[in-house]
Amino acid sequence: MLIHPWDAPRDDSEWRLWLAAHDFGQLAVSGLPGEPPHVQPMHFSYDPDVGEHGVALAHLARPNPLWPALEATPDVVLSVVDDYVYIPGPWQAPPDAPPEHGTPTSFYAAVQLRCTAHVVDDPAEKAALLNRQLAHFQPEGGSATAAADEAPYGRLLPGIRGLRLEVTSVRAKFKYAAHRPEPVQDRIVAGLSTRGGPHDEAARNHQLNRRGIWPPSS
Repeated sequence: MLIHPWDAPRDDSEWRLWLAAHDFGQLAVSGLPGEPPHVQPMHFSYDPDVGEHGVALAHLARPNPLWPALEATPDVVLSVVDDYVYIPGPWQAPPDAPPEHGTPTSFYAAVQLRCTAHVVDDPAEKAALLNRQLAHFQPEGGSATAAADEAPYGRLLPGIRGLRLEVTSVRAKFKYAAHRPEPVQDRIVAGLSTRGGPHDEAARNHQLNRRGIWPPSS
């Protein structure tokens, strides 16, 4: 992933805050010789307070075909992308150029966690991992606690394997025209404010935030 200086996070708090609200990504695992890489969509929970860069927890079905490749090469990447929008060319035209000379592009936020994967097979450890995930995704409760050899989930534990992804490095990118002149950025903000696309509001807020004017002062 190319990261220009103007697209880099201002500090670790920017990507950590964004990642805290985005807990679904794709796990990329190198394939075995002669095989393509595995790319697994999955929910995960991220704890920033473990180790230098944090840890991500997940679980997958035991029949998943990626396990042999992951055990052979536990160096993996967990990729999360969201708040993406298409920016029409006229929005990006330089102030002294005709609108049709503007260059269309994509805006997006992305965090890539490079990790060392540790497979969790011990029943008690898997139950603890599931309970930590449940506390993240369902803090309101309502489900039984998982415990090895106890109903209702104990009998299901053999069907899954846990994943503890020890984060070794982080690459983050917030591509929102931070290098463009203010008149161009203002034009893009106006376009995002009126178009009403699925991710337009989030992209607009990113752009304003990186200019230091979002959220608005009270």
